Amino acid sequence: MHETPFPIHETGSFRYNAEGPTDSPLPPVVLLHGMLGDLSNWVDTVEALSDNGYRVLAPILPVYDFPLSETGVPRLTTHVRDFVDTLDLDRVVLVGNSLGGHVALLYALNQVERVHAMVLSGSSGIYETTMGSSFFRRQDREFIRERTEMTFYDPAHATEELVDEMLEIVNDRPRAFRLLKIARSADEETVTEQLSQLDMPSLLVWGRDDIITPPEVGEEFRDRMPDARLEFIDKCGHAPMVEHPDTFNALTLEFLEELAEEAPLTPPSGR
Repeated sequence: MHETPFPIHETGSFRYNAEGPTDSPLPPVVLLHGMLGDLSNWVDTVEALSDNGYRVLAPILPVYDFPLSETGVPRLTTHVRDFVDTLDLDRVVLVGNSLGGHVALLYALNQVERVHAMVLSGSSGIYETTMGSSFFRRQDREFIRERTEMTFYDPAHATEELVDEMLEIVNDRPRAFRLLKIARSADEETVTEQLSQLDMPSLLVWGRDDIITPPEVGEEFRDRMPDARLEFIDKCGHAPMVEHPDTFNALTLEFLEELAEEAPLTPPSGR
């Protein structure tokens, strides 16, 4: 995993970044990275949100840590639920990219009263162009580079370091098997028909040039969710918070500020 300027905390089996005031009246924000992402994806977002008074928590999703039989989107969702329970968080704002968005959606479907709002970016759950098994069979560097560059509008973000990491993963059979299992699980665990149940305010931030979850996927999320707004970022691929962090963070903060004005957070009954 890339280095981040924030310390990694450990509570039980959970490893995470935590920044911002613990006594903030604003809802805590939980950031969920994608399948091949890590906490470094959120560095700018953690800073922007915590500087604006939010308590921000970014757990490391243990993509490679579960037995193969348990590996999949539902198990990662349970991990996030247990994380929220362990840290005794009240209603949270879930911010998820790619697989992290899918985990946020499944969490919200099962814990709807505990989700204050969502910000989804390039989320799976309806449709995505998966890497396919060829990604794990083909081990030549140029092929891996091409697949890594697909994540971004600007291929410069597919650095030599990132390509090296992807090569290392596909040459590690236990990790490669788990990634393939998660990719298949994401295909199977679609939430398309359940999106109408998610009536919490939601912001969809999509790269106009996302080829993994194309713009029409963002539009379908918007059309199927009762209270969703879609914003596109031009010259942007599958990871807006990496390619255009300032725009992503400004949109997220504006959304959260509007929510605070319209509906101040009140603790759910019984918690």
